[in-house]
Amino acid sequence: MRAMEYALAHRNSTSIWREKKREKMRIRSKSNSNWTMLTGRESLIRLIGKRRRFLPNRQSIMSSHIQRDSSLVKDENGAEESLEERSESLAGTSGSDMVTCPVCGNKVRGEEYTINSHLDACLARGTKRKLSQQTLLQFNFCSKSKVQFYSTNLDDTKSNPTSLDKDITELSGVATEDTNSITCGSSSSSDNISLVNTDGSAEVSVNSERISVRGGSPVNNVGRVDSPSLLPETEVSEDDSANSDDDISGKLLATFIVGRRFSEEGELHTGANISLCRDPENIKDPNAVKVLSAESGCSKVLGYIPRELAEHLSKLMDTFGLSFEGRIMSVPEHTHAVVPIQISCQEKISSSELEGENFQVFKSLCRHVLSAVKLSEASPPGMMKYQQNFCLLLQEALRTTPHVFTHEENIFLEKFLLLSDDSQRLFIRLYTRKGPWFRMSNISYAEILDCQHAVKELCEAGYVCSIETISELHKDDLDGILNILTVGELREILCVINKKCSHSSRKQECISSLLSTYVDGSSPFLQKAVLEKAGSCIRISSAADSLIWRVERLFFCNGEQDLSAFLLVDLGIVKYPTYNCVVTDQIFSSRNDLLSYEEALEVAQIMDESLEENDSSMVLRCIAISDSSISNSAAKTIQLSTSKQLPAPFPCFSALWIYSKVVLLGVSFLECERRYEDAINLLRNLLLNFANDRRRGYWTLRLSIDLEHLGRVNESLCVAETGLVDPWVRAGSRISLQRRVLRLGRPPRRWKVPSYSESLKRKIPEVHVQGRPLNCKTGTKSRFYGEDGEQCGVEQLALQYYAGEGGGWQGVHSESGIWLTVFGLLMWDVIFADVPNVFLTRFQTSPLDLDTDNFYEARKSIIEPLLVKIEEGMGEEMLITSWESHLGTACRGVDWNRHSLTELRAIVTCIGGRCLASICRHLAQDYRSWSSGMPDLLLWRFHGDYSGEAKLVEVKGPRDRLSEQQRAWLLFLMDSGFNAEVCRVNPPVSK
Repeated sequence: MRAMEYALAHRNSTSIWREKKREKMRIRSKSNSNWTMLTGRESLIRLIGKRRRFLPNRQSIMSSHIQRDSSLVKDENGAEESLEERSESLAGTSGSDMVTCPVCGNKVRGEEYTINSHLDACLARGTKRKLSQQTLLQFNFCSKSKVQFYSTNLDDTKSNPTSLDKDITELSGVATEDTNSITCGSSSSSDNISLVNTDGSAEVSVNSERISVRGGSPVNNVGRVDSPSLLPETEVSEDDSANSDDDISGKLLATFIVGRRFSEEGELHTGANISLCRDPENIKDPNAVKVLSAESGCSKVLGYIPRELAEHLSKLMDTFGLSFEGRIMSVPEHTHAVVPIQISCQEKISSSELEGENFQVFKSLCRHVLSAVKLSEASPPGMMKYQQNFCLLLQEALRTTPHVFTHEENIFLEKFLLLSDDSQRLFIRLYTRKGPWFRMSNISYAEILDCQHAVKELCEAGYVCSIETISELHKDDLDGILNILTVGELREILCVINKKCSHSSRKQECISSLLSTYVDGSSPFLQKAVLEKAGSCIRISSAADSLIWRVERLFFCNGEQDLSAFLLVDLGIVKYPTYNCVVTDQIFSSRNDLLSYEEALEVAQIMDESLEENDSSMVLRCIAISDSSISNSAAKTIQLSTSKQLPAPFPCFSALWIYSKVVLLGVSFLECERRYEDAINLLRNLLLNFANDRRRGYWTLRLSIDLEHLGRVNESLCVAETGLVDPWVRAGSRISLQRRVLRLGRPPRRWKVPSYSESLKRKIPEVHVQGRPLNCKTGTKSRFYGEDGEQCGVEQLALQYYAGEGGGWQGVHSESGIWLTVFGLLMWDVIFADVPNVFLTRFQTSPLDLDTDNFYEARKSIIEPLLVKIEEGMGEEMLITSWESHLGTACRGVDWNRHSLTELRAIVTCIGGRCLASICRHLAQDYRSWSSGMPDLLLWRFHGDYSGEAKLVEVKGPRDRLSEQQRAWLLFLMDSGFNAEVCRVNPPVSK
């Protein structure tokens, strides 16, 4: 069993890496396409993260009436819409709400055009209406909420009898006549959240400290993450201990009997008496505590109590002579399963009997015992590690963001916590697999005792869908089930339906052939033949898949991390830093904000899939949808400012941010297609609607370049000049625009010479090195023969030159890597300081505001004193302390394996305090703009008195030239007092 745990952990530990690699391979696989190197593609892939199996809004997104650019999207007849028609369509979609389709149950926008188009599409598909659905005549397209929201303080909870600690059957009995209109909100200051009908009767309340789990047993969720691998040991302050009831005498402590395979008693009985006995001679655990049967004087061993509880309970028994007795609460079906019990201390020790340190030790042990009991309630010993992690993820999302889930969604997610262990484990196993369809004959896991019963329970709860009869099999399902059959089985089906199939046919060719027979109706027995081969099949339901995907997104706050992040921590592969999550605002202030964010992610995924499939029409539609949404941002911003809702603390969690990523990729796509006029319109829209964005420099530069492509030189010059007065245009983009102004603004267009012209003419020192070339092809990386005769790149050749005749320099080829490592180590306490709303999960390697101006402004009071210490020469001491304290801990930019402490100490010493402080300040003020483009080589050499000097070198091959970002870095370094130069490697001059 343990081996299977590690096998699963090892497989999942590489899932993120494999997904990234797979996405990159998808891009590179289209080598013949002109879209392989589009700017913004990799960024969009990281933003999307793990692709969703089901896109609930795909149909409504693709069928919605959008504001169209006449040159981007045309109607079916090829006619272009007029500007007035586009304006009317924009006005019709600006303030729409989301409504539920009575046919498919998906959310669609509330405009009349969208509703009619969506219903036509649903009815055309012939979707069968379920008995629980309303007919079109009964359905009222009303998006107004019929539920009011109230928040109560913690003091009011005593008077509120309804809470989620009630049994789930009570919740399911609540009248749900208007369930589609129930909404839930939250306030950052409220500890209880209640759903109240318009008549004042409360339906359900969510307490921030307790939720129902597994038969109604309460779970403490006060901490951010209850996983023992993510939190330090429980610490109780003196003030808390003075007010808390930490005396365990007479208290009933709920725990479990584990290690049943070592028991001497075969049969157990509910209510049987037990007693605890120390087992100090236990080889595996000297703190072990045995559970003995106390029936009729029998002293047979029933098992042991959990190790976490025994660690503290054994000390109470040994040091203070306490004894514990109890009884068995219930008997599980499986012989070796954990057995729930209740125990209590028989002795009463008063404070007068203990003095000095003994009293403090006794109280501390009691507190730890109570904490261990509470933790075991949240994570019973019988739970598998991945099961425990999944439940913790689910509980945390329900506790911290209940306002983004509807009443039905909350009930649905809580229902999972009440499922049996087998059902929970099977669902998690299936969810983490590729899917979506699985054959029951292929499902077998050692830790799942009864898969058939687990599937039945999951189907009843709505987490799994199954297909066993032909009437349940539709075309979309048929495609998925055909993919889980083997090639041999597909060929057998082709032979049965009298379809020719060669033995060399590939799987996808067989599937396409079978689907074609289904579409043209030439094989009416295809479905029966497929089901006979596949047998009973199941898949994760679309509702469960969408909700769990949302829970993961809310928990990790990104799309790149999933359940494997827990396993990486549990196995010690990744160690996350220690910091405090100070959360005062919600990322999504309302459910509508979250739904808009998810819809934008769907557009981004469709855009990525369309680029992969070379579907240019769908790419253009995604661009038009995103551009239209950005155009509506002004009205949405005004509406948000007049409401009482709090905006998201950072724009990256908004739908507009995602749409801007799609549009930026669309600009690259249109430029690649030489549709410069369309690209110009998109760029102007971005600059108009995103006034405070660090990408404005790149947008302005591309706008100026595209205008020049169309011969509109005066406009291109004006755009470049306007960009130079924009405070968000920085680093390399700023130098690029300055160069454009000087080139385009020659007389007679401009007679006045700009003040920055002299700085652009500054000469950067150059060194020329001759090397014997290995290849001279344009577009390939230059290769040379080194001094030792081995093949090497230009950087290695330059290092050999500087180590020899260049002056005895030591050095590394690191580019920006070594500087980001030094910055991360020196500024560790600054990076992980207690700043509100920058750490939202326990799985972050940097604060959310590291790439913003807020990073420096919010921490200026602690950054500047630290920089003063670095200037005074304390950088090496700070580096050593940080290295020894945090070795191996994940931090953005810090590479523990590439550079040794000895190298870093030498670098910090030779650079000097003043230069090092200037670079750290530069990165702290603008990490995003300056975290790339640093010189290739960092060289250093010592003098006799433990002082030294450093040099930074940018290496260029025969056909390379400096980028504007590299030039900006070299000029900054020269101004800061660094010795910086360019090393040009050239082949020997032929005679």
